[in-house]
Amino acid sequence: MKLLLKEDVDGLGFCGDEVEVKDGFGRNFLIPKGKALLATPNNLKAFNHQKRVVQSKVKKVIATVQAIADEIAKVTCTVKKKIGDTGKMFGSVTAQEIADLLKVQGVDIDRRKIQITEPIKKAGEYKIPVKLHTEVTAEIKLVVEAEQEVAEPTEEPAEHAPEVEQKKEEAKE
Repeated sequence: MKLLLKEDVDGLGFCGDEVEVKDGFGRNFLIPKGKALLATPNNLKAFNHQKRVVQSKVKKVIATVQAIADEIAKVTCTVKKKIGDTGKMFGSVTAQEIADLLKVQGVDIDRRKIQITEPIKKAGEYKIPVKLHTEVTAEIKLVVEAEQEVAEPTEEPAEHAPEVEQKKEEAKE
């Protein structure tokens, strides 16, 4: 019995394949479960037409996604984070932060499409992949910089030091 598969079947074939199976397997399992059709000329013609329609829709979607990927490739995101003495960052850069930075620059992307493989915990330049479609992946250029801290005076000037010590001694008494 010749059948046309409507979906992938393990050990048999993929969607759109024309396969030869035993009559019982086709009539009792594949056709009732909706996994296959009889391979008649009318069914083949209808299936090929439907396949062409789906392929044209997919090409349109890929073209729009590729335009978004080109926009993403032009953008450079810069993040300023507090970094400790050892060079490690307090926290890490998240996909949500990157999505927000892209949104500010005019590119709206869902944070779940941003694929950060390892946590970003150090200053530097990173290339972050964004999976927009199964066939289209873009890269974001991310620059992580250390946030400049304003130096606060930790000690008072030397001329006030004796007054401070005198006040401390008075407070103890």
